[in-house]
Amino acid sequence: MSASIEVLLVDDEEDLRRATSQTLDLAGFPVRTMDSAEEALTAVSRGWHGILVTDIRMPGMDGMTLLRKAIAIDPDLPVLLLTGHGDVNLAVDAMREGAYDFIEKPFSVERLLDSITRALEKRQLTLENRELRSSVANRSDDLETRLVGRSHVMLSVRKQIRAIAPTRADVLIVGETGTGKELAARAIHDLSANEDRPFVAINCAAIPAEMMEAELFGHEVGAFAGAMRARAGKFEHARNGTIFLDDIENMPLYLQAKLLRAVQERAITRLGSHEPIALNARFIATSSVDLEQAADENVFRKDLLYRLNIATLRLPPLADRSEDIPALFAHLVQIVATQLRVPVPMLSTSFLSSQSLRSWPGNVRELRNAAERYVLGIDGVDEARAATSATTLRERVQAFERQAIAAELQAQNGSLKAVYQILGISRKSLYEKMVKLGLDRKDFRED
Repeated sequence: MSASIEVLLVDDEEDLRRATSQTLDLAGFPVRTMDSAEEALTAVSRGWHGILVTDIRMPGMDGMTLLRKAIAIDPDLPVLLLTGHGDVNLAVDAMREGAYDFIEKPFSVERLLDSITRALEKRQLTLENRELRSSVANRSDDLETRLVGRSHVMLSVRKQIRAIAPTRADVLIVGETGTGKELAARAIHDLSANEDRPFVAINCAAIPAEMMEAELFGHEVGAFAGAMRARAGKFEHARNGTIFLDDIENMPLYLQAKLLRAVQERAITRLGSHEPIALNARFIATSSVDLEQAADENVFRKDLLYRLNIATLRLPPLADRSEDIPALFAHLVQIVATQLRVPVPMLSTSFLSSQSLRSWPGNVRELRNAAERYVLGIDGVDEARAATSATTLRERVQAFERQAIAAELQAQNGSLKAVYQILGISRKSLYEKMVKLGLDRKDFRED
């Protein structure tokens, strides 16, 4: 096992945190401790060489929320949960959410070390396999599984992300609610040279205006009433990584001026201090409103807008890419079923096609909710089964042929010669089938 795989121990109880840390240190495990889930989340990334061991009951963000957010960043990350409440239902929920293990306090040293050893081995294997796949594929990425879709607009989105990610340019991502703006931001971070550095997500709509300045910039002792100890802000936690400002249109105007200086100088100053702190961080901001119009109405600073939109990425609503909906729904069903550790339910071609005829004003977020209901058997299962039983043999064969040909076209980047050679048919036969099944090679070319 590589010594570079660390254990990140998160617990708000100092005595227990110190005792557990000493136990792990004596056992030879590299260990780092933090007293809050919010701080721990800044260390997590897809390329992070570590595992999470966290208490469940903590003030602020609890361990279950940390689990969900960490798994969203990297579904393969081992997360071990500690609790002293012996709640069986909580344990079941944790495992369904994707927890690697659930350890009840007080626990034996052997029980803890055994679970951590297995988790570290799993993490090491995961990282090695990713590195191997990356080298074999000549540093290929997983954008097609993150941002699913073969429509022209999605091909363009992925092409832009691949072009933007390796640079250090700040990015503005615009799109309707639920189109996957945070997913795109994380993809840009993970495809950059700083993928193993912090990705700090800040929801500008969720932080009370009176608390936002201290939350973002941090403060020194006595900076304001109640500031009993110094505290690093979210920007400081993102040093050398990525600062993600979600729904930036909700940031108060007076703070936009201070943010502009931070973006320009790549440094911040804590409240109550005069010492600058270098960030060396990239800024990615999102908005679901027209910031140009907001600037014209004097509710958003024009100079900040021009500074942030060095590169602008526009994410399309589902209404503009309805042809992607069947494949996207099937993909989301697979993800949900895996997370819940239940069998993937049956999906008929006719049922999937029917989803593209529906209106999805909530975009991908609403589609995922529908996929969750489907997996849970709450909605759509009976309809899908009825459609499957009514499908003729001819239609099933055509659906299979279309799926097989489409899969090879995608794998071969639209090369007809490679496809008909692999499938063992003539070029003429492949062409006739593609016309009959409504397939166009141009839809499967990334360039």
